[in-house]
Amino acid sequence: MVKGLLFAALFLSVLSTHAQQSSEVCYNPNQVKDTTKKSIKSVAEGKIGDAQFTISYHSPGVRRRIIWGGLVPFDEVWVTGAHDATTLEFNKDVLVNGQNVPAGKYALFTIPGEKQWVFIINKHWQQHLASEYDSKDDVVRVPVKPQKTGHLERLQYFIDPSGNKKGSLSVAWEKVKVTVPITVQ
Repeated sequence: MVKGLLFAALFLSVLSTHAQQSSEVCYNPNQVKDTTKKSIKSVAEGKIGDAQFTISYHSPGVRRRIIWGGLVPFDEVWVTGAHDATTLEFNKDVLVNGQNVPAGKYALFTIPGEKQWVFIINKHWQQHLASEYDSKDDVVRVPVKPQKTGHLERLQYFIDPSGNKKGSLSVAWEKVKVTVPITVQ
C-alpha cells in the first residue's frame, strides 16, 4: 500500500513537472540548448513608443532542411511559425506601412517569395496553420523585401523601437529576415 502511494505520488510529480515544462514559453529560442525536434513555444515582447507588443508563436528549427522553396513553399500563405497561427497583440492603434490597425489581437501570416514577401495581419487570430486562412479577414498586407542575415537555427520574432513612436516588427529564420515598419498613433 505504501509503495503504491509512493509510486502514485512520484508519477503525479513527474506529470506535473512535464506539464509545467511544456506550457513554458521561450523568449529567445536561439539561446536555449536545443535538444528537441519539436517547434518551441515562444514569445517576443517589447514596446514601441507607449504601446506594448506581444507576438506568440511556435519556433521551428532548420535541422539541415531546405527552408525557402522547400519546407516553406514560395508564393503560398504561411503561418510564419508552426502549429497554430502566430498571434500579434498590441494595446494602442498603430500604422503599419501607413495603414491604420486598431489595438487588438491578430494573426500574422506571410507569403514568402524569392524577391518579395507579403506581410499579413489578419483579424481571425484563432487558426490552425493556414488551413482556415481567408484573405477577406486581412486587416493589412504589406510588401516587404527579404534581407540576408546571419544563420538562425530557430525562427524568431523581434520588436525593435527606433524612435519616439516608431519601430519595426521582424521575423528571421535560416538566413532570411523580413521587417515591417510600425508607427504608434
